[in-house]
Amino acid sequence: MSAKSTIEWTESTWNPVTGCSKISEGCRYCYAERMAKRLHAMGNPKYCNGFKPTLHESAIDEPLKWKRSRMVFVCSMSDLFHKEVPTEFIQKVFSIMNRCTHHVFQVLTKRSSRLLEIQNHLEWTPNIWVGVTVESDQYTNRIKDLNAVDAQVRFLSMEPLLSDISDPELEGIDWVIVGGESGPHSRPMRPEWVRGIKDHCQRKDVPFFFKQWGGVNKKKSGRVLDGKVYSQYPVSYPLYCI
Repeated sequence: MSAKSTIEWTESTWNPVTGCSKISEGCRYCYAERMAKRLHAMGNPKYCNGFKPTLHESAIDEPLKWKRSRMVFVCSMSDLFHKEVPTEFIQKVFSIMNRCTHHVFQVLTKRSSRLLEIQNHLEWTPNIWVGVTVESDQYTNRIKDLNAVDAQVRFLSMEPLLSDISDPELEGIDWVIVGGESGPHSRPMRPEWVRGIKDHCQRKDVPFFFKQWGGVNKKKSGRVLDGKVYSQYPVSYPLYCI
């Protein structure tokens, strides 16, 4: 079954792939790696390989069993476009998403070059949202790759936000999520970085979602920005109301 998620911008998670490897600075203190190691130590069979990329054929058809419509973060414990995930397996995952049009599937990757390479071999039904992580100004090139994907909703996840990106290219972008790093080694996020992105989104009329300040105790630090909680979602998708 899907796991009810505590991630603020989704409802459930679905992990036909678990495990990953570090590709950029935002991966340094990966929350999924910490969680996978913990689950491995607890003897969870799905994490018998720890954080090594692992395909789970038995999990592919899970969304077919969910009757209630929901918003689903795909591969929250991995990256679907990791080089060790065969294209044929990605196509199987997409086939299930194509069939389950009553759900919204949120696919997020740091591997925008692989996404771009195989995007024409995938069917982008309107219920599949695709996003890239842009954690600092070093990785804004991922936005260009994302804009070449023929998806109805494209989004940016600027988490963990590690630098000022006050003027990102938002042409063709339908949603922006910003969040600080959490956990024992979390790096600080400056309020002016968040405000800069928020203001830019407002100028460009792009929905803005502020996920968290992060830190060692992310619940205590919360997600209030200048006295307001920002929980906007894409408005261009008519089949799902949050």
